[in-house]
Amino acid sequence: MGEESVGQNNNSKEKSRVGKLLSLVPIASCCCYVNLDTRKTIHSIKVGVSLVLVSLFYLLNPLFDQVGENAMWAIMTVVVTFEFYPGATLGKGINRGLGTILGGAMGVLTAIFAQTIGGIANSITIAILIFVSGSVATYFRLVPSIKKRYDYGVMIFILTFNLVAVSGVRVEDPVWEIARQRLLTIVMGFIVCVCVNIFVFPLWASDELHHSLVTTFFNLANTIQGCLLEQEEDAKFVTEKEKEKESSSAVNNKFSLCNSVLDSKSKHELLANFAKWEPWHGKFGFSYPWEKYLKIGQVLRELAAFLLTVGNCLQASKQAMALLKDSHSIQLESWEAIGSKVSWALRELGDSIKEMRKLDDDSNSISTKLKAAKAELSLVISMSKVSSLDNEEVLAIASFVLLLSQVLDKVDQLVKEVDELGHLAAFPTH
Repeated sequence: MGEESVGQNNNSKEKSRVGKLLSLVPIASCCCYVNLDTRKTIHSIKVGVSLVLVSLFYLLNPLFDQVGENAMWAIMTVVVTFEFYPGATLGKGINRGLGTILGGAMGVLTAIFAQTIGGIANSITIAILIFVSGSVATYFRLVPSIKKRYDYGVMIFILTFNLVAVSGVRVEDPVWEIARQRLLTIVMGFIVCVCVNIFVFPLWASDELHHSLVTTFFNLANTIQGCLLEQEEDAKFVTEKEKEKESSSAVNNKFSLCNSVLDSKSKHELLANFAKWEPWHGKFGFSYPWEKYLKIGQVLRELAAFLLTVGNCLQASKQAMALLKDSHSIQLESWEAIGSKVSWALRELGDSIKEMRKLDDDSNSISTKLKAAKAELSLVISMSKVSSLDNEEVLAIASFVLLLSQVLDKVDQLVKEVDELGHLAAFPTH
């Protein structure tokens, strides 16, 4: 067992070294180190640089003599393809390339076939084929799995097919030559986009998704601790005078992070889709388990929903909590201990993903503390201790304890998901 563990550690370290050596981009991503306004400025400058580079096909006579008026397609490619993240640019560029190739090829075949027929049948044939291809392609465009990643490519296919097929009726030059020239200029524009976006201050979607997930762990940890310590802070953290100064808006701010977590699904799915298109860079290699990131994000959103409910329960049962505290009929201080354990567990999980290391022994330690917290929670409330309270107050306390139990279950599920991520991504042990 010891030799296998050493072998796995060596393999993980070797993969890490290979990842660094095979990284396509030596420039570190700056997405996690600069604010959004700075990143927008960087992106805007890169778009301007790309437009200048493709405009050289028009401005320089030797280049213009080679490509002619088709240079306009290179400029159009930069305008419609250049995206904020390199993965988005690659995905959109590849979609545009595939759509252009397939649409152009079918358009050429359609134009040649129609020209061989001649006469009035020429126009009728092209009209029928345009109708069929447009209808079928639009139907496939509405399929969720295709729309998610290839919507732009299907749209370009429809556009290119119609342009080539229709223009082949009127032009004197061979239609296949027109399609070839346009494809070459589109490829030139795509190459400019990719090179500028990857090699000039790249803003990786993978880095942003990784940073966003880690930040979510820490935000929820802070929210949990603030939520569960609220009932004790007047006795242990602040004076009564300071307590009176706290406004209801400040209390609501404790749960504002939970609302942002609940709204993060579309953002994470978009970033994961872009990350799948990105080349091997730094710590993220090919076939990195981004789907596991989405799974962890889903569990975090469920946890955030429970936290919002816990907050509402605390606000609704303040009177019952005060009675319990005054009578000491229940050990409210144990809630603080439970909150500290849950908060600590989330921070440990966040650190594991941030540093990209396996949990291993930490996983057992976290699970042990969560089990201890569940056992402690089961001792917090009993009917004999709350018999002096009204039924509504008992129900409020019982609901609060049940919610805490569900929070512990979600954190335990997160431990399993993060542990699986460490194995799938081949994180090193230390």
